[in-house]
Amino acid sequence: MEVIFLFGNILSPIASFLGLIMNGIYEFFHLFGVQNIALSIFVFTFIVKTLMFPLTIKQQRFSRLQSIITPEIQKIQEKYKGRKDEASMRKQQAETQAVYQKYGASPTSGCLPLLITLPIMFALYRVINNIPDFVNLVREPYTHVANAILSHGEGVGVLSEIANNFEKLQLTTIDEIIKALAVFNTSQWNLLLQEGLGADANTAIESIMSVNNFFGLSITNTPSWKSISILIPLISMGLQFVQSKQMSVKTNSKDAAPNPMSSMNVVMPIMSGFFCLMLPIGVGLYWIANSLFSIIQQFFVNRHLDRMGMDELVAKSQEKAKKKLFKKSAATGGTSIQELARKQTKSIESISDRKKDSDKDITSNDDIDENSNKEKDSYNPTSISEIANLLKNKNIEKGDK
Repeated sequence: MEVIFLFGNILSPIASFLGLIMNGIYEFFHLFGVQNIALSIFVFTFIVKTLMFPLTIKQQRFSRLQSIITPEIQKIQEKYKGRKDEASMRKQQAETQAVYQKYGASPTSGCLPLLITLPIMFALYRVINNIPDFVNLVREPYTHVANAILSHGEGVGVLSEIANNFEKLQLTTIDEIIKALAVFNTSQWNLLLQEGLGADANTAIESIMSVNNFFGLSITNTPSWKSISILIPLISMGLQFVQSKQMSVKTNSKDAAPNPMSSMNVVMPIMSGFFCLMLPIGVGLYWIANSLFSIIQQFFVNRHLDRMGMDELVAKSQEKAKKKLFKKSAATGGTSIQELARKQTKSIESISDRKKDSDKDITSNDDIDENSNKEKDSYNPTSISEIANLLKNKNIEKGDK
């Protein structure tokens, strides 16, 4: 319960910020006489995807680096397969870390964008599933209907045969009634029109049904096999297939091992289509818009990374890793970064030595010389050593002064 409460507290400010964007979009279209939630959802998704574009690039860069890192990690895992003693596990961990250092990457690089993206995605669902809570102009007709229900002779009992799970709903305030009305489908609104809430309330209901309309479909309805609404889950599923295929082709290199996530690229689109059948059409429209804009973004990201090439990508990643070392040095006064640089250098050099020793058992002397030279070049421990030496000399000069 505490985790759920904490997660809800994290989502609330994000949902409020996204709600402001949604409200601004709807009010902008309202200036031109356009009042449609589905259109606002499309534009809303485009803006949010644009704001998240830097995270998309970061994640795709790491995916490409991971395609050349993974085979090396798998070789290390195979080397220590079945060895569970503490010394072997430490060696495996050190060699794995050295591979990431060699490419200027971190094992957590791919997780950070995802950890940032997930709360945003959940907050998006909160906004889309409860539009009246975030869009003022949409809330007005809902408020009229809620007041009419409270003033009705039967009170909230008028919803007893209309609202799903009426017994479990808390309907003592205007806000609670609006939340119940926010998920009403077309048939439920038609039933409410027959309850005699008054002319003003009926006008408000018709206004709500109009803003929820999307080419004859209500965004609060769930898709049905008997109507054109079945196209929503089918289109959503198709676009996610295209998106997953587009990403998988660009993240796997020729030398990479088979991608264990390839099966998920098939399962996830099918699951999304299944969920679209059970969720309101508005959520399906969001998934369609999200996939469509993701495909467009991915196209340009792939072109950019293709022009850059793997060698340049690795070089930039290594340069960023060096900059992080210098920033950490500036923040800590240089002492801790020297320690870190020395540890990293010692770790990499010791790994290189162990690697060469193991190669002696299975290769000729000529092969050993060639492999050791290549390994020195690939791990390049001197770059970190130089950083440590520079910082050390800098501190000595300060002491002389």
